[in-house]
Amino acid sequence: MSKTRGPETHGFQTEVRQLLQLMIHSLYSNKEIFLRELISNASDAADKLRFEALANADLLGDDPELGIRIELDKDANTLSVIDNGIGMSRDELIENLGTIAKSGTSEFLQAMTGDKKKDANLIGQFGVGFYSAFIVADKVVVDSLRAGSDAADAVRWESDGQGEFTIGSSERTERGTRVTLHLKKDEAEFAEAYRIENLIRKYSDHIGFPVTLAGDGDEEPKVVNSATALWTRSRSEVSDDEYREFYKHLSHDFADPLSWSHNRVEGKREYTSLLYLPSKAPFDLWNREAPRGLKLYVQRVFIMDDAEQFLPLYLRFVKGVVDSADLPLNVSRELLQQNPELQAMRAALTKRVLDMLQKLASNDSEKYDSFWGEFGNVIKEGLVEDFANKDKIAKLLRFASTHDSSGKQSQSLDDYLGRMKEGQDKIYYLVADNYATAAASPHLEQLRKRDIEVLLLSDAIDPWVVQHLTEYEGKALVDAARADLSIPEDEDDSSKSEDDDEHKALLEKVREVLKDRVETVKVSRRLSESAACVVAAEDELNPQMRRLLEASGQAVPESKPILEINIDHPLVARLSDESDDARFSELSNIVLDHALLAEGSQLENPAEYVQRMNQLLLRMDSANTDA
Repeated sequence: MSKTRGPETHGFQTEVRQLLQLMIHSLYSNKEIFLRELISNASDAADKLRFEALANADLLGDDPELGIRIELDKDANTLSVIDNGIGMSRDELIENLGTIAKSGTSEFLQAMTGDKKKDANLIGQFGVGFYSAFIVADKVVVDSLRAGSDAADAVRWESDGQGEFTIGSSERTERGTRVTLHLKKDEAEFAEAYRIENLIRKYSDHIGFPVTLAGDGDEEPKVVNSATALWTRSRSEVSDDEYREFYKHLSHDFADPLSWSHNRVEGKREYTSLLYLPSKAPFDLWNREAPRGLKLYVQRVFIMDDAEQFLPLYLRFVKGVVDSADLPLNVSRELLQQNPELQAMRAALTKRVLDMLQKLASNDSEKYDSFWGEFGNVIKEGLVEDFANKDKIAKLLRFASTHDSSGKQSQSLDDYLGRMKEGQDKIYYLVADNYATAAASPHLEQLRKRDIEVLLLSDAIDPWVVQHLTEYEGKALVDAARADLSIPEDEDDSSKSEDDDEHKALLEKVREVLKDRVETVKVSRRLSESAACVVAAEDELNPQMRRLLEASGQAVPESKPILEINIDHPLVARLSDESDDARFSELSNIVLDHALLAEGSQLENPAEYVQRMNQLLLRMDSANTDA
């Protein structure tokens, strides 16, 4: 038997203290959600006990009927949420209620603005949880006894939410947890039975365990919710509001989901799925090691949270439930990895999510644009990771383009095909470090002159995207910054008469001056306004991919760009007329420097460039003075 330990005082983790203060002030207008969160936690505790009881039936003891009870005391102004679920040990109470282990906490706190409305949305993305109790309570007491433990191990957690909490022994004798809220004086409405009954029906009707309300008067305790797991009901029986509340129960998200898909599969394999698309990205979206996946049930018995085997990594933002009739009740993560039926389920669920996204894109472009802004870069990972669904993913992609000067990524590849010029057989794109650089790139000049649309790619993952998406609907994707660019010509195109042989002497002279910096020098057929641009050879990495690989520490083979010059530009004409070798070298290097800067590259020797420019400016000033 454990020895009774006296109360101990602990300080909250710094992030918890900050979150408590932000939550109390930012979520006050939505304070009633505290009950949803506490009932949701109680439901999770009952689920976990039912799962552990599969291996150890003794944990249920003489109390096998799992449920949740709400008790009200108007005189004491308290509300209690009680469950007979798994319970918590002393260490678990300290860990679960004193710290936030969730990744992204620091980024979340840095994003807070002090604007209550904006902060409420951020807190919703992060997940509200147990701490929402302090919105309506000035003291919270938690009594808990873990299933299978001796009554002497019952533990009490108590705090006013200001900065510290105490841990001591509890007199609780039944397994499970009791959360008692000592309500603030002006929150007495939450000790009224009618108010709580309405909230249970509003937020927690979908909970798969009975939620019993015990009021303060002579009325008999009654089960308020339907106590039927929502996903087991027919779609025609479930309202949109119920679907939305179930999503919030699953995800602890404060915002409504964008969309959902509820489906039952029968036949060779039987399972039910309920999948949700969140409206906001979580703070740990880019942590590929963060817990993810669907909630797995087998024959309505909870098995595990975050079953990542049912969806690929690029769909890690999807929330939902899978309830299988075929998997064994004692299935583990290891068994899931080896289960041959799982691959078929994974393929079907992946297709369902992609179809849900395509339906959203087709039926509600505004919602889909919102989705793309939050999750677009993650979807792009699918082109690299999921070859089998590459065509479906390609249809979901959205890009900025020269067709729309707003810079929004709202143009699909199908949109592009619908606007292609007569005789055009390629899809042109340009990769740059940011949208502004792409939109102002000299590589676009002749394409713009011919009114040929170019997709402008500026996300970090885009160099990988175009490596794996080489064609769409039979049209090749072509990099506008490649040396062998082929542009549909106009009948009156005068530039096609220009020939490298005609300017051979100038090209050879510039090539000799810049031989250490460029592979070769050519007359450009893509420029109409700029003096020069740099391009990559067909078999070379583009500059963005090169910088990406270098930043990741990978060894990249040395290469030099190709310099293309606009023979009709006044600066190039001046270069052609320059007889002084020193000035010719200086001007040639400046032309290359400007081309590299316009492309987005860093100059290897910025100081040398500044010296060249200073000398050029001084000579120009001297010439003007002499004149």
